[in-house]
Formats: sequence, structure tokens, C-alpha cells
Amino acid sequence: MKVFLRITSVFTERWIAARHKLTTLKSATRHLKPHQHVSIHLGVLKTSIMNTNVAAPPLGGTRALLQSLIPSLVPSERRVAQACIDDADQITNMSVAELAKHTETSPATVVRACKRMGFRGYQHLRELLLRDQAAATPSNNRPSFQHPVANLFTQAIEEIDGALGSLDLLAFDAAAESIRNCNRLLIVGNGASLAPAQSIALHFLVSGKVCESPADIVTQHVSAKLLKPGDVCLAVSDSGMNAFTLRSAALATENGATLVAITSFGKSDLAELADHALIAGAGARSWTERTVPANIVQMLLLTVLHAAALDELPGTRAARADALDEVHNMVLPEHE
Repeated sequence: MKVFLRITSVFTERWIAARHKLTTLKSATRHLKPHQHVSIHLGVLKTSIMNTNVAAPPLGGTRALLQSLIPSLVPSERRVAQACIDDADQITNMSVAELAKHTETSPATVVRACKRMGFRGYQHLRELLLRDQAAATPSNNRPSFQHPVANLFTQAIEEIDGALGSLDLLAFDAAAESIRNCNRLLIVGNGASLAPAQSIALHFLVSGKVCESPADIVTQHVSAKLLKPGDVCLAVSDSGMNAFTLRSAALATENGATLVAITSFGKSDLAELADHALIAGAGARSWTERTVPANIVQMLLLTVLHAAALDELPGTRAARADALDEVHNMVLPEHE
């Protein structure tokens, strides 16, 4: 339990730091005129004045940002990005020419890949990787032996530390507002994303927000088809490419509902379709198949989204109290 609370604490600290960064970026862009578009992103600050994207991931979030952008790159550029993710310690000691040789590309490809991902160039990316290295907890500080359970949770804390590198805070705030004010809330997820979707649906119900989260695919599609303007479909998919979840999302948007997506990849089909795409968790994909890092990040992000949408609403506390009473009646029945 203590380790789980530590994981939650790490994620919360990252969220607070991110909110501080959002405030700073807003202050820095107040001089822009009303017609000049500004998008504030944890990983990238975008302004249409210069038509440029400047990558600015939070401390420890550079590799997560790279991972979230990999699907949007051509194969040669992907090799450059993947090398920076897998061999960051080695890459930071390389020149452009050396990285090109290491990835079997060219110096021009290296520079182009960096700029496609929002960096000013290879040197900018290298500086951010060096920054993250300096701030990381050295692995040799771990105990020489840990029980497998403790080892897994330690690894989870390290991976989650950079999970917010690609999250857009303005999209998050807009998603929370849409859910807060919606008439009807449909939550969909399939495969490994079904459990987080079902779990957060229960949290919404307990807080007094009537919602539905059918596990059956046909029911998901029918429910999405019946959504209207003013309703919200919250779609959860790690890859952002699940065909069943995409079908529900498409049906929802066709009928004017707002689509909120939680996925690990910013250029996935689900993210492109969404009104509000919340991208987080891609940096944990180096884990073995025995672990479920994406689901951990999904659940944490869904929990924060739930709190942002409902915590300040009148009636939330009363609804939770009523729900708790009912749970007590089920698990602690009165003795006659």
C-alpha cells in the first residue's frame, strides 16, 4: 500500500509541476494579439506567429515525448527516435554524424527527425536528454537485492515519472469541463483498456455523474450511435488504433457528441479524431510483456480527470456518502 501511495504521489507531484509550467507559459504569451493562435503543451509550445514547434518536455519527460511521436515518423526517422529512447546514455555522447552511422541513416535525416519532433535540432534534443540523465536517480542507488514485488514497483515509479511528457494541459482542462457539463457520458475501452474504462465509470457513478460503460462491443456501438450534441464519449485506448473503440468514437462524433481520448500516441487515429486528446504513457513501453505500465498511467490520468471534472460540483460529496452507505450495506449487513 505504501508503494502504491508513493506512485500516486510521484504522479501528483508531476501534475503540480506541470500546472506551474502552464501558468508560466500563459504569462509568457500574454503579449500575443487575439488573432494569433497559441497552444500550450507540456511537450511543445506552439505559436502560429513563427509557424514553429519548440519541444519543451518536463524534467524526465523527453523520452516519453519521443515515444508518443514515433508513429508519425517515416522509417528512417523512427530509427533515430528509437535510438534516443533505447540508448539515451550512449546517444548523448555522439555527434550528428556518429548518430547517423549508429542508426544507418544520414546526418540530414537525423536533423530532419529532430525538427519533425519539435526540437530545434539534434543539439537541442541532446541537451534535453542530458538534462534528464542528470536528474535521474542512479540505478546503482537501488538495494543490491529487492523482492520482485518491490523491484517492479520501483521500476513503475521511475517510468511514471516521465509519463506526462506529451500531455496537453489545455486539452485536459477542456476535457474536464466537457465532462462536467455534459448531458450524457459514455465511456468505452476494449482489450487491456477495458478495465480502466470500467473502473473510472464506477468512480463517476459514485460521485453522482450518471454514465454508462458497456463491456459488450455491440452495446458500445449502439450507445455511441445514440449520443447527441452536449453528450461526451470518453474513449480509452493505449495504441489509439483499436478498431472497435475507433468505431464507437466515430459514431459519437458523427452525431455531434464531444470525443475525449486517452491514448499513448499523439498521431494515432483516435487522437486525430478526438476533440480533446490526452496523450500520456508512451514512455513506459520498454517494459516486458509481464507488466502493464500503460494501464497504470491510464488509470492515474483517468483518476485526475474525474477529480478535475467533479470534485468542485455541489452534490458530489453527498452522492459519495450515499454510495458509501450502500457499499456498507452490501459488505457489512446488519444483523437481525
